Amino acid sequence: MEMASAIAALGALAQESRLEVFRTLVQAGPTGLAAGEIGARLGLPSPTLSFHLNQLRHAGLIASRRHSRSIIYAANYAAMNALLAYLTENCCGGDAEACLTACPPATAPAGKPPARRSRARRIARRTSAAAASAGKLAVPGGRASRR
Repeated sequence: MEMASAIAALGALAQESRLEVFRTLVQAGPTGLAAGEIGARLGLPSPTLSFHLNQLRHAGLIASRRHSRSIIYAANYAAMNALLAYLTENCCGGDAEACLTACPPATAPAGKPPARRSRARRIARRTSAAAASAGKLAVPGGRASRR
């Protein structure tokens, strides 16, 4: 993988909703998911989801195909693995044996998915931040977050 491709892929993943979409597609497997199913699972409106899917597609991280009246999106596992290989190619000075013990890949505990903030909590945080920026509500120690 070239540096420009790695930068494009990392840039596409450097946004909360796009990272959630990509992780959902990785979990779905090679068969992928229909756009409507992705939106329903993540609670994203269609225009927002369409924008994020296009960003991921332009970065080469996902592919799409038409199935009847639906568009099915799937993770591009080859691109994902190429990005991981690019990021770790010189890990531990290129000594693969040392890498196995010095920095093994982290895994989630069996049967327990990684912790995620609830959708309701994210919406509440954005609503509070928007109201605070409009001068209507003070958010104690809160910073305005933008999507």
